[in-house]
Amino acid sequence: MNRATELAKKQRSTRTGGFTLVEALVAIAVFGIVATIVFGGFSQTMRNRRFVEAQSDRSHVIRVAMERMVREISSAFVSIHVNPNPQLITSRTGFHGRREGRGARLDFTSFSHRRLYRDAHESDQNEVGYFIAEFRDEDGHSHHALVRREQNRIDDDFERGGQNAVLVEDVMEFELSFLDPMSLEWRDTWDASSGQEQNRLPAQVRIRLVVPQTQNPRREEVYTTRAMVPIVWALNHAVYNP
Repeated sequence: MNRATELAKKQRSTRTGGFTLVEALVAIAVFGIVATIVFGGFSQTMRNRRFVEAQSDRSHVIRVAMERMVREISSAFVSIHVNPNPQLITSRTGFHGRREGRGARLDFTSFSHRRLYRDAHESDQNEVGYFIAEFRDEDGHSHHALVRREQNRIDDDFERGGQNAVLVEDVMEFELSFLDPMSLEWRDTWDASSGQEQNRLPAQVRIRLVVPQTQNPRREEVYTTRAMVPIVWALNHAVYNP
């Protein structure tokens, strides 16, 4: 009897001193479920963080581009002083906005140039252009971007030359409208070199930029702003002596 009692106590002590195989498997399964839930929540948080950062960076790039266009368009000007001899023309000012390709295009002369180097032989006058250009990625997919053109000196063709730089990538639409200060009507085109718009600029330029959403590229986001143009009439530096 004593021997049987001792064996029973020994078996009970053996069972209470460790885990059985079934208990270990159950513990591992529970731990795996908890780890999966925690890791899934952490991964979703990291994805949300990356999405928010990407959306914030994208919005910042677009706002900076819009502000830059407003600043440069607000510094636009034209001058009536052109050499009457076509062979001697070395510089020509202008402001030409129209539809071209998939969106609007604007080329103009401006007082918005910033010198990047000390003692550079450059003034604040420049040629600026905005237009939509098509690019293809490594996979051959087509993308459209808003491009800025600048030439730091005004030559005889203000619509050509200079260097191009991408302002905003993946652009769906780029539209411009021009407010006539005389009729107070909005126009889709403007040419300060001919017609009723000769030697004058619009009072305002309305800018509309449409881009795909970061989360859902099939949906669009619309950014709009306006640029005021203080120098509406062409500059005339002639001196009148009565």
